[in-house]
Parts: sequence; C-alpha cells; structure tokens
Amino acid sequence: METNELHRGRLIDHLQLVVRDLEASRRFYAAVLDTLGVPIGGSGDGWFWADELFISSAGSEAARGQLTGRHHFAFQAQDRAAVDAFHRAALAAGGSDNGAPGERPYHPGYYAAFVLDPDGNNIEAVHHGDARRSAPSVHITF
Repeated sequence: METNELHRGRLIDHLQLVVRDLEASRRFYAAVLDTLGVPIGGSGDGWFWADELFISSAGSEAARGQLTGRHHFAFQAQDRAAVDAFHRAALAAGGSDNGAPGERPYHPGYYAAFVLDPDGNNIEAVHHGDARRSAPSVHITF
C-alpha cells in the first residue's frame, strides 16, 4: 500500500505509558527525546512528561489498574540524521533494536528506526522525506 498524502501534526492529544521502572524510562526517554529536540517538561511523584507524552509508574495516582500490553508510537524527526541519532541514543540508554534506521515501504521517503524501550514498547522515530506541511505545529494558549 502506498500513501501519497498524510496529515501529521497534533493528531494525538496525549499518550500515557505506565512503566515498571520509572528511572530506567526517564533515562531512556531523556536520551532519545534530546536527539529530537524535545525536553522533559516536568516531573512529580511517580511520573514525568515531555510534550504530549506522559509516563508514570504503576503505583502513581495517574495509573490505575494493571500494566497493559505492548504499545507502539512514533516521534517525528526533522531529518534522517535525527532518526539515526535517536536509534544510537536509544540503544545507549538501555533500549533494544527493533529495526535499524532505513527506508520503509509505507510511502516514498519514509525513513525510520524502531527500538524497544525498557518495558518492551515499540518506539519509532520517522522522517517523512521531502514533504510540504500546511503548518509546522499547533500552538494553543489558555
């Protein structure tokens, strides 16, 4: 299947991952997000966040119930070099390879790398190649 048009931006409001080892996850996500220019935005007792990604321990007030199964999500990368840096940083920070950087058949120019985070979630960084965006992002103020 070849896709010729995509909408990327603020499609997802937020994503929460409940993890077994919060400190291992903090090291992992701080390392990989740094390669993409996304800082850790804040933290508290049993949680931290970065942009729309919220990560908490199983015992935090934000996480109720039992740990769920494996998840997949992708970070947008500005270029192929950022995808490569993401993959290297993820492996150095305790992640496992789940697909080395390279082109994928999803659409022309789709360049991605996949890693498993410390809880086995499939985390991707993707650069969509030459494309024109209607806007770089959405900025919301209250």
